[in-house]
Amino acid sequence: MKKALFLLLTILSLSTLKAQILEPVKWKTKTEKISDTEFYLVMEGTIEKDWHVYSQFTPENGPLAAEVSIDNAKGNFEIIGKAKESTYKKQFNDVFEVDEYYFEKSVTFKQKVKITNLNITSIKVNLDYQVCKDACINENKKFTFAIPKIPASDNLDQPITNSDTVASTERTPENNDTIATKNIESATVSSPKKEDEKGLWAIFFLAFLGGFAALLTPCVFPMIPMTVSFFTKQSKTPAQGKRNAILYGISIIGIYVILGLAITKIFGADALNALSTNVWFNIIFFVLLVVFAISFLGAFEIMLPNSWANKVDRQADRGGIVGIFFMALALAIVSFSCTGPIVGTLLVDSASKGGIAPIVGMLGFSSALALPFMLFAMFPGWMNSLPKSGGWLNTVKVSLGFLELAFAFKFLSNADLVLQLHWFERESFLAIWIAIFGTWGIYLLGKITLPHDSPLSHISVGRLLLAVLVFSFTFYMIPGLFGAPLKLISAFPPPQTYSESPKGFFGTTATNENLPKGAEFGPSNLVVFTDYEAGLAYAKEVKKPVLLDFTGHACVNCRKMENNVWTDENVLKILKNEVVLISLYADDKRPLPKDQQFISKSTGSEIETIGDKWTDFMITKYKTNTQPLYVLVDLDGNNLNTITPTTSYDPDVKYYENWLKQGISNFKIIP
Repeated sequence: MKKALFLLLTILSLSTLKAQILEPVKWKTKTEKISDTEFYLVMEGTIEKDWHVYSQFTPENGPLAAEVSIDNAKGNFEIIGKAKESTYKKQFNDVFEVDEYYFEKSVTFKQKVKITNLNITSIKVNLDYQVCKDACINENKKFTFAIPKIPASDNLDQPITNSDTVASTERTPENNDTIATKNIESATVSSPKKEDEKGLWAIFFLAFLGGFAALLTPCVFPMIPMTVSFFTKQSKTPAQGKRNAILYGISIIGIYVILGLAITKIFGADALNALSTNVWFNIIFFVLLVVFAISFLGAFEIMLPNSWANKVDRQADRGGIVGIFFMALALAIVSFSCTGPIVGTLLVDSASKGGIAPIVGMLGFSSALALPFMLFAMFPGWMNSLPKSGGWLNTVKVSLGFLELAFAFKFLSNADLVLQLHWFERESFLAIWIAIFGTWGIYLLGKITLPHDSPLSHISVGRLLLAVLVFSFTFYMIPGLFGAPLKLISAFPPPQTYSESPKGFFGTTATNENLPKGAEFGPSNLVVFTDYEAGLAYAKEVKKPVLLDFTGHACVNCRKMENNVWTDENVLKILKNEVVLISLYADDKRPLPKDQQFISKSTGSEIETIGDKWTDFMITKYKTNTQPLYVLVDLDGNNLNTITPTTSYDPDVKYYENWLKQGISNFKIIP
């Protein structure tokens, strides 16, 4: 009876462990014939809920990009272009500080090939990809595609489904994703619905602030009392005056929204979004924003032809709804020298988001611009509370010029990152921003005057407080030159890895000479081994337990654990002093020596790379394939944690600390 019970518990235990080996993507394959010699090799995956697969086009220094590769092509077939893929989604990753491109629910890869050896009957394709949820799994799938010999008279458009499907799910043409036919410069991007809404609200809010800033410029602010005076004098009754004011505001909004609609219509809903990583797009808009900035600083004014304003002004005299609309159009034209650079910047930024973002941006901008005109026309008594026009209006305009100039360098940085030229690295970007914001602060203190500034006998309290804020931000950026992360502006400068000195100007005080053999410096300057045998040998030498860290170079949650949990004072102290840390990278694509390659007994897969080796080690010994995975073991490789032998991604610092302490307390040195 006891033996039977023990056997039952063993089976249940093994089945539980087996369940930890996850396969969140189920694949089926098919071959689509284009002509007698050309075929599409199609891989369709169904992704489990809450998991996502990264695209081939995810930028470098980000999560692990998918890769489609084919062996034995020479003399047999030609690989035509990069594999096409279904529509991916886009989101900024604040860990790697890049945009990541990924798939949810389903994914399709479609590789075109041209057969040159008519005797070939099959093609083998390797698909490497990373699928993530709370943890990440690096997968390598090997598919065999049958290449049938079909007479030319047959229906060449009929897809041929392979019999070697890994896992099959129903997928009809009606619900299949559209195959993207463009590369990273022009791939279609769609964001999740919640992210879309969040992004559009952010665009609206920023555009609203832009409209309010435009309102406080010398071209717009003085027009408020003039416009209000016109409505109050021309309207026969207060009710008519309020109605006309509302129509005037709606007309302003309508004009700018039509502009946003035109941008969307002309370029397409996602066309400018596709240009967001295009080198020439970024360089052109860098130059454009610098021109806008120089204009705001007072070197020249960007104006529309005076003839336009005169013609529109004559139409405004017609009265009625048409006249009110042309009054609003006249405001847009006359104030263009101040609003144009702001509108241009907003359109560049919102258009690069794709979709209806330009329309939303112009709605936010025009709402802020129109609202004061409507309110003051409806309630003329409020005019007494308005500050008088004066030199402060030009200060606002110049301040906007400094902001435009700083924002311009983000586009230049994008171009350099795409080309990986390392001409404009993190230190250069921060040095320029420090110079721009520092100069702005000096200007606010009245130590610098520009062409259209009024004589300044003293500075106002508001101007002084703004100067303090600008200088505070300037000083905040200075440590970034020496390696500080600068989390407040992490989305703007290049990532820390894209710099002249990734560890800061001073770097680490330790040198490689201080390291044990086979070790290197890892996160937070921890001593890390990346080879299991070398790390275990050192642990035996110093008689400390081993912390196995199954990780990945492109593992988002691995970086989150390192940045947010390992940096805790108590956890870091344990990692530095009480354990030997061995980090094994499951996505390391370096090939193993031929004599070390083997067929996995657990999965039957070919183990060809270092990453394959450590993934198979995880599956064989710990019955899981996710990263991050942390295991505390003794000098014989036995688990030290009895209740929870392994732990994965968990941002609870106290839990991780207690898990480490519990395992270490069970470590015993055997003489």
